[in-house]
Amino acid sequence: MKKLLVLLLAFAMAFSMAACSSAPEEEPAEAVTLTGVGEGFGGPIEVEVMMEGETITAVEVLSHSESAGISDPAIEGIPTAIVEANSTEVDAVSGATYTSDGIIYAVNNAIDPDTYPAPVEEEPEESSEVTASDVYLGFGISNLGRKGPGADNEEVQVWSINQVLASVLFDGEGRILEMNVDQLEVATPNYDGEGMPHFSGFPGQGGYNFDENHDEVVDGMTEDTEENFFAEIDGWMTKRERGDAYVMGNGNTWVEQMNGFQKAFAGMTVEEVKDWFDNYTSDRNGRPLKDGSEDAEDKAKYDALSDDEKAMLADVTSTATMSLNDSHGNIVAAIELAYENRMPLEIEEASSYGLGMVSMGRKGPGADSESVQVWSINQVVANSLFDDEDRLVALHVDQLEIATPNYDGEGMPHFSGFPGQGGYNFDENHDEVVDGMTSDTEENFFAEIDGWMTKRERGDSYVMGNGNTWVEHMDRYEETFVGMTIDEIQEWFNNYTSDRNGRPLKDGSDDAEDKAKYDALTDNEKAMLADVTSAATMSLNDSHGDIIAAIKASFENKKDIDLKIE
Repeated sequence: MKKLLVLLLAFAMAFSMAACSSAPEEEPAEAVTLTGVGEGFGGPIEVEVMMEGETITAVEVLSHSESAGISDPAIEGIPTAIVEANSTEVDAVSGATYTSDGIIYAVNNAIDPDTYPAPVEEEPEESSEVTASDVYLGFGISNLGRKGPGADNEEVQVWSINQVLASVLFDGEGRILEMNVDQLEVATPNYDGEGMPHFSGFPGQGGYNFDENHDEVVDGMTEDTEENFFAEIDGWMTKRERGDAYVMGNGNTWVEQMNGFQKAFAGMTVEEVKDWFDNYTSDRNGRPLKDGSEDAEDKAKYDALSDDEKAMLADVTSTATMSLNDSHGNIVAAIELAYENRMPLEIEEASSYGLGMVSMGRKGPGADSESVQVWSINQVVANSLFDDEDRLVALHVDQLEIATPNYDGEGMPHFSGFPGQGGYNFDENHDEVVDGMTSDTEENFFAEIDGWMTKRERGDSYVMGNGNTWVEHMDRYEETFVGMTIDEIQEWFNNYTSDRNGRPLKDGSDDAEDKAKYDALTDNEKAMLADVTSAATMSLNDSHGDIIAAIKASFENKKDIDLKIE
């Protein structure tokens, strides 16, 4: 009997092994090579994508027209990130957003061309020559708090901050030659609109309701951490940077609408722009009048216009229908501020014109007498003009620094967080002792934002450590960088500033590395630095703000112009 059982067991094992050996082997996934196209800042970006089944094994950028140096981190880093994630859901490279988005779209186009069709190449606008005898560059930023849009499903209010940036070239008579308008809108993270930049308040305020998947249902609270504070601010994008993702009610993007207004206002003075706004927009919502309005006052105002005025409005509203002044932001006020802040330019011509903004969070400066941390937000804005060789011919930089109100420095713009977050410690008389808490009210929210002033607007009241004002420091850097390309500015920063704090090197440093770096310079380089540091010693990139990145962003965002100075 035992023998029989052994024989049967051996037979079963043999049969099983035979069955296994005869089973068909799984065929390896087919390797395919795909190509796709996306739109970068400088034009089309073509990529090659290699896949085995559902796995992305390699991504290579075949061709592009992006700016050398600025785009390199995205060209090198985004393909690697996509392969490692086996997904196009990867973060854009800071400072090269357009390039990053173009590569990501090109990979999506290669893999799924039905969902991601190849971008249609637009006919470039002809750059008409603009001639003037005197040219002025003005920059204005209009800051506005908003209650809304709406509230979430738990009846927690959404709050938002709208900052309109206007960079404008005026002639000697105050007429607009060229204009760059952009806007940063930041909302509490319970707003359900996809693509909206978020801010939850400062660490220690508990975070904020968060609609993570934009389905109008709160998913929880954002993390009340330093990491979330820095990450939210680092992810802020202006409406121009949001590009094709920000589509308005009429089907046009915010960028297309703003470009339509810029075209309409070319050749006007600021007073004429204000008259245009008064005469041709709704008194209810600041939107351009249109035929067929159901509002009686808008209809009466439109019907009173001449045929020529109606034809002009029809041309404008074929592209631009959004408001020029409502709770979303005051575009007219930003243009007016640009005129008030204008400065003469000593240039002969310019071929392109850029506006760039970089936002950065900071832990500090310091803490208050109750050991409650001070937090701040630094926003650097660069307005740049370049020649046909991409060399700077003019540069104008400004900065908005906002701190929690427990910072003891007089003149610092304040933000206490959003209504409902409890306010914040307040050193009212700047004596380094907390006097109480700011009011946790809508009124305080609006008043704080309404009082924000840039460092240029703060003027003589903002004196730095060497006795010069922030404006004097920045003016000296601007003089230094005119005539350089973006790559040369970056090289200057790398060669002539401290690797510790981004400040220009000086003779006699107590830091060994700074001293060694300075001592290795030539006599001519040391003389140049002595000239710069006689006026400018502040950092070009530290926790106070990244001036270099803002200048780079202005180059990345530049548009072609043809400006001649008689």
